[in-house]
Amino acid sequence: MGSYKESDPNLGFLTKKETEVKLPRSTRVKNKTPAPIQITAEQILREARERQESEIRPPKQKITDSTELADYRLRKRKEFEDLIRRVRWNVSVWVKYAQWEESQKDFKRARSVWERALEVDYRNHSLWLKYADMEMKNKFVNHARNVWDRAVSLLPRVDQLWYKYIHMEEMLGNVAGARQVFERWMKWQPDQQGWRSYIKFELRYNEIDRARGIYEKFLQCHPKVDAWIRYAKFEMKNGEIARARNCYERAVDKLADDEEAELLFVAFAQFEERCKETERARCIYKFALDHIPKGRAEEVYKKFVAFEKQYGDKEGIDDAIVGKRRFQYEEEVRKNPLNYDTWFDYIRLEESVGVKDRVREVYERAIANVPPAEEKRYWQRYIYLWINYALYEELDAQDMERTREVYRESLKLIPHDKFSFAKIWLLAAQFELRELNLNGARQILGNAIGRAPKDKIFKTYIEIELQLGNIDRCRKLYEKYLEWSPENCYAWTKYAELERSLCETERARAIYELAIAQPALDMPELLWKAYIDFEIAEGEFENTRALYERLLDRTKHLKVWLSYAKFEASAADDIPEDELQEALHEKKTLCIQRARRIFDKALSHFRVSAPELKEERAMLLDEWLKMEKDFGVIGDVASVQAKMPKKLKRRRPLMTEDGPAGFEEYFDYMFPEETQTTNLKILEAAYKWKKQKTGVDDE
Repeated sequence: MGSYKESDPNLGFLTKKETEVKLPRSTRVKNKTPAPIQITAEQILREARERQESEIRPPKQKITDSTELADYRLRKRKEFEDLIRRVRWNVSVWVKYAQWEESQKDFKRARSVWERALEVDYRNHSLWLKYADMEMKNKFVNHARNVWDRAVSLLPRVDQLWYKYIHMEEMLGNVAGARQVFERWMKWQPDQQGWRSYIKFELRYNEIDRARGIYEKFLQCHPKVDAWIRYAKFEMKNGEIARARNCYERAVDKLADDEEAELLFVAFAQFEERCKETERARCIYKFALDHIPKGRAEEVYKKFVAFEKQYGDKEGIDDAIVGKRRFQYEEEVRKNPLNYDTWFDYIRLEESVGVKDRVREVYERAIANVPPAEEKRYWQRYIYLWINYALYEELDAQDMERTREVYRESLKLIPHDKFSFAKIWLLAAQFELRELNLNGARQILGNAIGRAPKDKIFKTYIEIELQLGNIDRCRKLYEKYLEWSPENCYAWTKYAELERSLCETERARAIYELAIAQPALDMPELLWKAYIDFEIAEGEFENTRALYERLLDRTKHLKVWLSYAKFEASAADDIPEDELQEALHEKKTLCIQRARRIFDKALSHFRVSAPELKEERAMLLDEWLKMEKDFGVIGDVASVQAKMPKKLKRRRPLMTEDGPAGFEEYFDYMFPEETQTTNLKILEAAYKWKKQKTGVDDE
């Protein structure tokens, strides 16, 4: 009795002690040294597979007589019945049982199993499908019909059962029976697909009147826009234009305020368009745009525009199409008149319509909204209203006087004392040039230079005069340009290039001299380079050397030294070859000596005045060595190599805001004179140590 009380029914009346899983006690590994022979996981798995015993399979049975067959069937049925008794709710077991009975050609027993399964779960439509499939497969038509009839009676909302039932009747050629099944199904008011299937069924047998009657019932059950459109297309396909129009009219009466009404109107208009009734179609589009909410009329608008482009004129659709968007833009500009992007969109709309008076009216209203603050960032979008207005008058309206007036008014409005826009000055001048009014263009550009000078205005004005061949005007403009911006190296260089192109060498040289004498320049290196290139091109090597010397007085940059040395070295290449060989050799040697002297001076400067610039000094020596190699036989490579430094990799502490953060590696250069100094210091220290040691021994 005591053990019975301790037992638990959930554990099969076993005690908890009996159901406890006893795990092996973990043993401590005493010797942790690796074994002399190591075994891999692959070896363990291979050995386990080799020792695995072959699987024991039941022997194959061969049934030889009816007695053995009866025993086999009895045993199999007992297994299925036992399994069903345990898991009665498992549908797959019932299906396997019934299919086994079917395989034994015992259809009565199979039906019995299917019926018992349906008693367990008749709502499972897959059971009905498989049951009926068995009957149809084995050509028990009446039995199958009986199964389908019961299935659709018990589960009328499962469309698949109806489809299968109808398909079977149609395959058997029982059209009347299939129609009867459809009628039964339609009483349950299925979804649209069911009704469409019924209509397609009737059309397959050319029953047009029956299909029309089904459409009427369909619309009573599902009064949707899609259903009406399908009905109308059906009538259109059968050539019944009056009936199709009647369908659309009835649909509009009932569904004018529906959420999908725009689809109905578009379909109705396209129907009238196909019937060559363009006026009817236009009236439908206009009616739709008047009645559909503005947020949902986008598609109707697109279709209407396409329709009018094909059949109508723009005047006729102005109020219906553009009116909607015009109303939206009016609302937006009323809320925020300084939103220039909205004005641009509004103007673009009016330009697409093409009514000049309307376009001008919108432009005038837009430019009347002057930015409240005189700051350039507020005017940057606004000024494009004036530019677009002027371009519209010139290109679209082709009214040149109005264009000139627009440019004049815009230039009056801009506060040039605080800021200006070079773009509008240039556009106004280019317009006058297109009108062959050269004096007008010069006047505009002259006013621009006087009131709001800018680089772009000077460049454009000079380019125009240069194309016209007015050199004196170009000189005056360059003088004005340099008075306004004396630090502009671009202007100095272009002015000198102009004079050089005119073979005015002395004037070009004087301009360069004035330029380099300026106290401040924005890019002096470009100016000096241009001046030096000019002298080299003119063949004035002495002037070039003097320029390099003057430049070295101002800066001792590595690039200047290298450029100077390369110039002297390249001077040897410019000696004419028709001279005598000895004279040619002497001149080349002289050029090379000059280049070496420059390298020596540069090296001396970096060694004495800038010893910290070791990398520049090393680059200088690299270039010198390269040049000596290029000289060939005349070159003195050995003397330069003796001056070359050693490249050393060193470490230095890396400091951050929080303190030292480790070390970083860098390259240092050790030059020959530094190596000699280090050796002398070592010798001096050794001499002192020797002297001290000798004094101690004497004592």
